[in-house]
Amino acid sequence: MTFFGSKTHHLKSSNFILSLLDNHQCLTIPHLNQIQSHLITSGTLSDTYAVGKLVSAFANHPTHLSHAYKLLIFSPNRSNYMWNSLIKFYIDKHEPIKAISLYKNMISSGSFPNNYTFSFVIKATNDLCDLPFGIMLHAQSIKLGWENYDFVQNGLIHLYAMCNAVNSSRKLFDVSAIKDVVTWTAVINGYVKVGRIGDARKMFDEMPDRNVVSWSAMITGYAQMGFFEEALEVFNDMQVNGFRPNHSSLVGALTACAALGAFDQGRWIHAYVDRNKMELDVKLGTALVDMYAKCGCIEMANRVFEDMPSKDVFAFTSLISALSNHGQSERAIELFNRMQREGVDPNGVTFICVLAACSRMGLVDKGLQIFKSMKHRYGIEPGVEHYGCLIDLLARSGMLQEAAQLVRKMSVKPDSYVLGALLNACREYGDVELGEEIVKHLMEQGLDYSGVHTLLSNIYASAKKWDGVMHVREQMQEKMVRKVPGCSLIEVDGVVSEFGAGHRYHKRMEDVMLSLLQMDKHLQSFLLDHNFSLGSCT
Repeated sequence: MTFFGSKTHHLKSSNFILSLLDNHQCLTIPHLNQIQSHLITSGTLSDTYAVGKLVSAFANHPTHLSHAYKLLIFSPNRSNYMWNSLIKFYIDKHEPIKAISLYKNMISSGSFPNNYTFSFVIKATNDLCDLPFGIMLHAQSIKLGWENYDFVQNGLIHLYAMCNAVNSSRKLFDVSAIKDVVTWTAVINGYVKVGRIGDARKMFDEMPDRNVVSWSAMITGYAQMGFFEEALEVFNDMQVNGFRPNHSSLVGALTACAALGAFDQGRWIHAYVDRNKMELDVKLGTALVDMYAKCGCIEMANRVFEDMPSKDVFAFTSLISALSNHGQSERAIELFNRMQREGVDPNGVTFICVLAACSRMGLVDKGLQIFKSMKHRYGIEPGVEHYGCLIDLLARSGMLQEAAQLVRKMSVKPDSYVLGALLNACREYGDVELGEEIVKHLMEQGLDYSGVHTLLSNIYASAKKWDGVMHVREQMQEKMVRKVPGCSLIEVDGVVSEFGAGHRYHKRMEDVMLSLLQMDKHLQSFLLDHNFSLGSCT
């Protein structure tokens, strides 16, 4: 293909043609081919400005990026504008690898990047979270004198923050001459990402100006780190300060409402979404489904789910989990089947939820079928949580030996959940020997927490082996094992309060139980020593 011809005297028409390229989005490929032919015959294509315009025009059509690349490569005078146009288009088309590859070609061809080049390539590197390449770009920008330009410096701050190098991000931020709200928010997001929520809040409080994105970053950060009450406090402060919540802040606040059971506030957010006619996208819709489900409103969760214009695996999984957890296992399994019919592939969490539903209904054959389909149909390797659900299903159905055999054949090391499910079945069916074997495995793994000792004690008690009960209680006392006190949450007028059982009460109850067991042991010894039997006391 020949792109370049000799110069002619059609400058007037060429200028008109170039003006057409300023509005290249309205031009079709046949039009662009005609323009290229005219520029070749007029000789204008030897001009870097003209080639740059044409490269940009062809690059705007995704199917002709390769043609734009050929124009660039065959041009005798390549300008930064030409390189930058094509690099930017690859980034806009979410192809960061191609953008970086083009940047490397630019360097190897002897062209020097400018501040725009660096800002584009840093964005591509951030999309890939390629920290080593980002450090190399930082060094090159210093060498070529572009580091202090706003777009370059902000890009590097954001790159370091998103690649878990928040200390480097903060150092650049501190020496930056121009700090806008985007720069502040980038560092706050970096702190949140590595779990330094205190540093994020300190920086948030020091911000001279805030926008809805910075407020959302703080709300989302608190919610992700489990500081749900703080997330709702910031959400309320955001509105007091005159900022209207966006999708991100609403999702963060709904996550906090779901965790706290703050139904009134969650319902208010739903009303806000409806009142402002906000798009019920996948993230916001799934957050509403999860909030209603965890607050016990399954039908409202289902209604929101059906109102969502599009549903992904997370939306389906959220409702399947809700139905399963609220005793509607049959509906959960039907929704799982519908999910497959609609072409949405389940993920690992989906299988945990649907296997739990099978376990609650005792559907052994269905559970085994679903478990096998994980690997054979969807290529998902079962994890310890999936084995735990299947073992719980078998154990609940009285198939203790089959469950124990599965534990021994597991491809992953069994954890406390797996062994705990089997241990609980041992209590229910009175299998003392298997229960003792499981507890031994748990103790070897250092997983003999209070619940394990309590279950073993209950197994002994079900079998009327009081010596075993006494031995377990003595072990708990020796190891200073205490039952974790329960707690409850209650929402009153939008305020969530937590109530926990007193530690003294639990200690006193354990002491009473231990005293009774000791009395029972001494009574048995006394009766045996004096040749009494319990039957002779009638």
